[in-house]
Amino acid sequence: MRKGLYFVAFVCVFTMVWTAGCTDKKTAAADSIVTDTTVTDTLASDTNEVLLSEQMIPMAADELFDDFLFIFTGNKRQQLKRIKFPLEMVENGHKRNISRNEWKTDHFFMEQGFYTLIFDNRKQMELPKDTSVNHVIMEKIIFSTSMVERYHFDRLTGKWMLTKIHKNPISENPNASFLSFYHHFVTDSVFQMQSLDDFVTFSGPNPDDDFEELVGEITPEQWPAFAPTDLPDKTIYNIIYGDEQVGSNQKIFLLRGISNGQELELTFKHNGGQWKLLKLVE
Repeated sequence: MRKGLYFVAFVCVFTMVWTAGCTDKKTAAADSIVTDTTVTDTLASDTNEVLLSEQMIPMAADELFDDFLFIFTGNKRQQLKRIKFPLEMVENGHKRNISRNEWKTDHFFMEQGFYTLIFDNRKQMELPKDTSVNHVIMEKIIFSTSMVERYHFDRLTGKWMLTKIHKNPISENPNASFLSFYHHFVTDSVFQMQSLDDFVTFSGPNPDDDFEELVGEITPEQWPAFAPTDLPDKTIYNIIYGDEQVGSNQKIFLLRGISNGQELELTFKHNGGQWKLLKLVE
């Protein structure tokens, strides 16, 4: 049986761009599984807050939204500097303004050690590297309340700023069909088996030998040995870079570890009235 993916909490400040001391190598923390996740999340959050509270947002971080976002989510001081107050909040059509004193720091996905993205095609997957993107929507999708919180960011005078928040039911989201399917897929093992293509293309490590890569096809009968065991089922995130596209019959669901470089990619296609998993890449 294959092991589930475990993601290391984000403890290296701005690991991908700004910190030379962090590496992609697994640490001892990656090899041990802490059962008390509440304690782990609290320690990680406190460590991030202390490390990032003294860090300014470099001008170069505003070139790419992802670079800016990792610092924005890190601590209260930098977050407050990059919010356009009074902040417009629209919830179910009702508008109000949030003052600076009302704002509560939100670390978003940082405490869980990974984040998720939903793309329509592989071309969209290049947009995070596009320096011409000036508008981004980060979605916080909460399945327990069936709501989506959409955080709108705009690059104003060269700096990324949070400019407004919209909250609406999942049923009103452009990805409503896929989101409804996804939640059912990750919470119902029987439905998951029924939602596989006849042959699921697979690329990833051998479940019996981590140093060997496997490329081939998985039949529904073989799926239990390869199925990811830790797909998030409570809250997921999505980042929309630039203009939204609606009506796509394909979704690429990407789960990405923040500090360890691990990725999990699932490609789904809507055909014959239902979504099917076509491809799994680890």
